Amino acid sequence: MVALYITSLAESGGKTTVCAGLAQHLVNDGKKVGFLKPITQEGADSDAALMKSILSLDEAPEDICPVLGDAGKLSGQVKQAYDRVAETRDIVIIEGTDEPNETARDTVAALDAKVIIVGGPEESPGDRMTEARKLFGDRVLGVVLNKVPASQSGQVRSQAEPAFAAAGLKVLAVLPEDRALFTLTIGELAAGINGEILNSADKSEELAENFMLGAMTVDTGPLYYGIKDNKVAVLKSERADMQLAALQTSTRCLVLSGEQQPLAQIMGQAEDKKVPIIMAKDDVATIVSNIEDAMARTRFSVEKLPRLSDLIEDYLDFPALYKGLGLDA
Repeated sequence: MVALYITSLAESGGKTTVCAGLAQHLVNDGKKVGFLKPITQEGADSDAALMKSILSLDEAPEDICPVLGDAGKLSGQVKQAYDRVAETRDIVIIEGTDEPNETARDTVAALDAKVIIVGGPEESPGDRMTEARKLFGDRVLGVVLNKVPASQSGQVRSQAEPAFAAAGLKVLAVLPEDRALFTLTIGELAAGINGEILNSADKSEELAENFMLGAMTVDTGPLYYGIKDNKVAVLKSERADMQLAALQTSTRCLVLSGEQQPLAQIMGQAEDKKVPIIMAKDDVATIVSNIEDAMARTRFSVEKLPRLSDLIEDYLDFPALYKGLGLDA
């Protein structure tokens, strides 16, 4: 069996996303995959719950996400947890810490794990990466540069690969930023704006891929709303004309600002088209601000897995990864 430790150089760097994408590929490739996320505080961990769902794990939550106690015995506790999860598995993915430290080093050593370091688009073989490389030594398989603007991904790769190679590090992937991985589900959107879903609540797990505000005039409505597919249209509740215009195009959800309930005609069309309507009492500017805040807090979810899988398949160097892990391709 093989242990693969995923760490990142900053909070929200994309560890969970990389763990999920790798896990899905390995499962599709016929590997038996386990998961471990050691934590130091009691409480449910959403990342562990997500991986339990993706991998259909039958381990108890406390085995997948063990709570570590005595700081002086952390590596031993992690090893015990790992041994429980690793039985019958080809590989165990360990979601590690942000900003690698001595505890991470000791954990990796105790598990004899290989390491992938996740960094941002601006990352270079500079101070932070050099320190991480020294910390883990030859156990580092390579780096994944995440959330790279799509328009810059080719340039980043062409510059990063030789620069990291000179520092003894391999670039395993340059992952372009994909808005769908950082967007909200309809349910998360409703919660984030303190709104109420009036209809088609069964669509609450669908992704809100694009957002648009109301058009200026009725005449331009259908043309304007036709610019983007699968969108959320944010409109004033009294503008039934704009609501109808949005429903004539590819609309994922309507968000209505204000107190006025939708007209029967609007509700009828929305229900026929299975388009949820969310009512939020705040004004449009406040709703937009709340959406931005909610998107900043959003985490990876199982609904985004198909898009992530495509991204990982296209951009990650699996031959190099398999060779480094000693797995059969």
